[in-house]
Amino acid sequence: MHDLYRELRWRGMIHQTTDDARLPDWLMERPRTVYVGFDPTADSLHVGHLVALMVLRRFQKAGHRPIALVGGATGMIGDPSGKSEERNLLSLDVLQDNVARIEKQLRRFLDFDRAVNPAVLVNNHDWMGKFGYLEFLRDVGKHFPVNVMLAKDSVKARLERSDAGLSYTEFSYMLLQAYDFVYLHEHYGCEIQAGGSDQWGNITAGIDLARRLGCGQLFGITCPLLTRSDGAKMGKTESGALWLSAERTSPYQFYQYWIRLADADVGKCLRLFTDMDREEIESLESRHAEDPARREAQRRLAEDLTRLVHGEDGLAAARRATEVFFGAEIQDLSDAELCDIFADVPSSELPRDRLSGEGLPLVDALIECGLVKTKNEARRAITQGGAYVNNRRVASVDARLGPDALASESVMVLRRGKKDYALLRFR
Repeated sequence: MHDLYRELRWRGMIHQTTDDARLPDWLMERPRTVYVGFDPTADSLHVGHLVALMVLRRFQKAGHRPIALVGGATGMIGDPSGKSEERNLLSLDVLQDNVARIEKQLRRFLDFDRAVNPAVLVNNHDWMGKFGYLEFLRDVGKHFPVNVMLAKDSVKARLERSDAGLSYTEFSYMLLQAYDFVYLHEHYGCEIQAGGSDQWGNITAGIDLARRLGCGQLFGITCPLLTRSDGAKMGKTESGALWLSAERTSPYQFYQYWIRLADADVGKCLRLFTDMDREEIESLESRHAEDPARREAQRRLAEDLTRLVHGEDGLAAARRATEVFFGAEIQDLSDAELCDIFADVPSSELPRDRLSGEGLPLVDALIECGLVKTKNEARRAITQGGAYVNNRRVASVDARLGPDALASESVMVLRRGKKDYALLRFR
């Protein structure tokens, strides 16, 4: 079999394992079953989930069977790992909607229909929801020494804070995730659990529970949390997290995040998030080092990752939006798409009737949107060839703009020179 352990090490996808000495050979003996859990605390996964997702994807590509677990039960409680305060509990309706949306996203990364080692999608509410409280305490809780639970970093960190405690609800989370591992071992032959480095305590709790219940030796592997070279979390933007849902983070915004990635981070992300092999990545890094200004490595990363997350249509939309921002003629775009592309440029709103009759003089439009301050300045910009409507040059100082000058339902894009943009919205 493919030497998956060695590849994961080279790609920087292993932070810690429960048995560094045995795992490399153990993974090569025969196909194994591995699982990663994703709690539906939001209606979308985000970039922080990507490393664990790619670990699961690489296991499948190497011939192993991946299980993606959506935490319909654990999501009702909330994992305290890595959190400084208790999560807000979500209603059952919200959780169920989140589960359905996340399941759809997981299918972009894993193949559930292949003949050999197809991926499996499970929801832990299917088995946890059948447990009675007394039954769970008797069959599972009695195997958890409280002193061991208190020693877990995720618990200690919360208990040591003077401004935030730990509820019994969150304290119990570890038992639920531990039992997931046991259940998946008994029903699917799962022998290894993967997750972010903040999941170490929960993973080892599951291994310990399995041992106490006579399930034999199980294994755990954690991947590093996604950080930039300066140590800050990667995947944060001015508007918040970088989501995998097109409704929360558009394909254009997603694509642009990776295009703008710092040179110091692009090599790491090529290893983590693309299917490129070692030779191809190292060749690309070499070319990038010779001419960083071309951003060849960032472009390849952005294309591959946007295609994976949003499909070919999403990548095409992101490319088209990028071309528009850099001067391509604007056509067949919606208000939402234009406002997304030009989210950071000045925007003004005018009554729609300003476009009626003879229309809005271009000179006035340039003033209204703030690209010029005076009519003389506007006329000068036009006569010098520097005035554009929807990225089309307008040469006449007498030009007037009617409804046909809108780039979308209600938005007009104005430009002065090569880079100064503004939007006019007509309501």
